[in-house]
Amino acid sequence: MVIIDEKVPPSSSLNGNASQRLTSSTRKVKRLRKKTLRKKTRENHGPMLKYGSLFLLVAQLVGLVLLMRYSRTHTNGTDLYLSSTAVFSMELMKFIACNAAVYLQVGSTIKGWATELYTHVWNSPDQMMKMSVPSFLYVVQNNLLYLALTNLDTATYQVCYQLKILTTALFSVLMLQRRFSRKKWLALVSLTIGVAIVETSGNTDLGAQKYSNTQSHSVGFFAVLCASCTSGFSGVYFEKMLKGSTTSLWMRNIQMGLPSVIIAYVTIYLKDSAIIAEKGFFVGYSPVVWVVIGVQAIGGLIVAVVIKYADNVLKTFAASASIVISCIISGILFDFHPNFAFLVGATFVVISTVLYSQQDKVPRRRLKKSVLPVTSGTIKSGIV
Repeated sequence: MVIIDEKVPPSSSLNGNASQRLTSSTRKVKRLRKKTLRKKTRENHGPMLKYGSLFLLVAQLVGLVLLMRYSRTHTNGTDLYLSSTAVFSMELMKFIACNAAVYLQVGSTIKGWATELYTHVWNSPDQMMKMSVPSFLYVVQNNLLYLALTNLDTATYQVCYQLKILTTALFSVLMLQRRFSRKKWLALVSLTIGVAIVETSGNTDLGAQKYSNTQSHSVGFFAVLCASCTSGFSGVYFEKMLKGSTTSLWMRNIQMGLPSVIIAYVTIYLKDSAIIAEKGFFVGYSPVVWVVIGVQAIGGLIVAVVIKYADNVLKTFAASASIVISCIISGILFDFHPNFAFLVGATFVVISTVLYSQQDKVPRRRLKKSVLPVTSGTIKSGIV
């Protein structure tokens, strides 16, 4: 019998490697369990809640734009309401809604709500300063959207405003060092081409021109372009603030909402103080205007519901469907007649939106066979 001595490395290094493998495996299992739980949760919600939230999002996307366009063009001989006061009213509604959500989160107690505000607002001036950046941009963006819908028809606005996908992607690369696949870059190029075709198609909203002869297509498109830039930067900036933060989403919205209310109020008197002094704060307001403000205020809440109970694919479907539905309803209500170039450009935009939302396939990595840890010392193997 021959005795062979096999020297084996100390058990500490082997056990360390084994523990690392077990830790990574545990993390993978936890991620898989969370993913499965989210999937089961969506399934348990049932199709009624899933597609009901999707219907709400489509209705919000289409209804808000149509109502805003209607309120800005069909004044029936009365004074046009001020977009600055509408933005302030909307920001105030959102701020109240976020405070109500925090109040419910802390157990519906005034003391708990006040403690949260003191901790995250009064006692966090640095965070408030940081959140004032997107606050200012969102106020500018909302004013630009009113300006855009004063000068552009609903369908053209819906198509051109999809440029926010492009600006969000570009700011994600610059600020978050995010990388995109070739398919996503192809979708962004297709989006840009589609918007360019729509912009040069020469479509006009014939019905709205009967009510206003002061519309400027170039001004409307420039407003949409600027709004897309502010939307992209604000969204990426807000995402960067949320990463690694223990502050709740509702409290972040309060931190952003308080400066928004203040900035919107200051904007009113910098922009329209003379008109307000002469005709009042709510000049030109009607039930339609109040509906527009309310729908715009709850828009973010509806998006949150869709993401929770549906998924990103259905959210993208809602954005694409809103473009098609807006074109159809604009043709019925506003005498909108799209030409062939507009339809081609809109098709490009819809396809690029769907293509961009698709998840990239991650190549599967072959798992290495695990090596069982062995004891230190010398192993005696007997061979006969």
